[in-house]
Amino acid sequence: QRYFNYASGLTMTAEPFHRLFGAPPRAPESPLEQRHMDLAASIQVVTEELVLQLARSLQAETGLANLCLAGGVALNCVANGRLLREGPFQQIWIQPAAGDAGSALGAALAVWHRHENAPRPSLQGTGLRDRQKGSYLGPNLDPVSTAAVLQEQGAVGRELPDRDLLPELARLLAAEQVVGWCQGPMEFGPRALGGRSILGDPRSPKMQSVMNLKIKYRESFRPFAPSVLAEKASNWFELEPGQTSPYMLLVAGVQPQHRRAMTPEQEALFGINKLNVPRSSLPAVTHVDYSARIQTVHADTNPRYHGLLKAFEALTGCPVLVNTSFNVRGEPIVCTAADAYRCFMRTEMDALVIGNTLLLKNEQPHYADSERWQDTFALD
Repeated sequence: QRYFNYASGLTMTAEPFHRLFGAPPRAPESPLEQRHMDLAASIQVVTEELVLQLARSLQAETGLANLCLAGGVALNCVANGRLLREGPFQQIWIQPAAGDAGSALGAALAVWHRHENAPRPSLQGTGLRDRQKGSYLGPNLDPVSTAAVLQEQGAVGRELPDRDLLPELARLLAAEQVVGWCQGPMEFGPRALGGRSILGDPRSPKMQSVMNLKIKYRESFRPFAPSVLAEKASNWFELEPGQTSPYMLLVAGVQPQHRRAMTPEQEALFGINKLNVPRSSLPAVTHVDYSARIQTVHADTNPRYHGLLKAFEALTGCPVLVNTSFNVRGEPIVCTAADAYRCFMRTEMDALVIGNTLLLKNEQPHYADSERWQDTFALD
């Protein structure tokens, strides 16, 4: 409590913390200095060691083989990856809405089981990995209201069946176009999982900076996550065959055959400058240490997104796409067709899919936007 005041104030750290580390907190939007990076790296390492220590103690005390995680720290993908690789548990499962939003789900389950005496159903014999249904638990798109929104905006689009739409999207993505993807139920939790996503080609050296600067309006070095066909994941990332990460909550390394070694000149770079060096054949989703925050995409929970990845693989030989949340920095993820079209027109996305309607930016009418929308949301 001496060093942190986020429980009762509007800032993360308190004055004793600033005195201990010899400097005030970094001002919003100010340049990152080496001490900022050193402090962040140190906190991350300590967090990982504490998580591993707690897990080992828990396993020694209980003798159990499996572990379930929730809470904000369970969203730390790097710590989760180390826990899976180095920890004592055979399997771990992480609640995708591990932050505050998950409290609503926990309360509902508590009432259902404790007060309604509902039995807890077993997964045995169901073929399911869990009962989270891919975390696609939010509002679904309504075709009637979607058509009304697009008509009201004067939007120009084509209605295409999946057999035509998915190959067309694969061609756009392979041409380094950035595509907004709004289909089916919205995701429950902080990660975009192929319901409300912005997609790009992970092979493109410029895709990371393009999506950060022109779409998300945030620092160019921020990393993106790969979505990969579940059945091909172990060919591209250091996951055991059959090991999954459906909720984008595990970090694993890119397989050695896809990595790119640094030149001596690149090795000499330091800090932020090193983040811009392509580290693999998937530069848009590979971090400086060859790691990636992975989402495995499964045909049973999201068949359309799985189908898009299959179409992209058929065209390019790559079963991976860049996947980031459909929003700009500081803004909530889009939910409705109106939200999606507004975000599409305010940014430099090239194409938008809402349901089975494909819209190209260069075919849209002028969008009169009178809101000071970049001032509406606090920057993260």
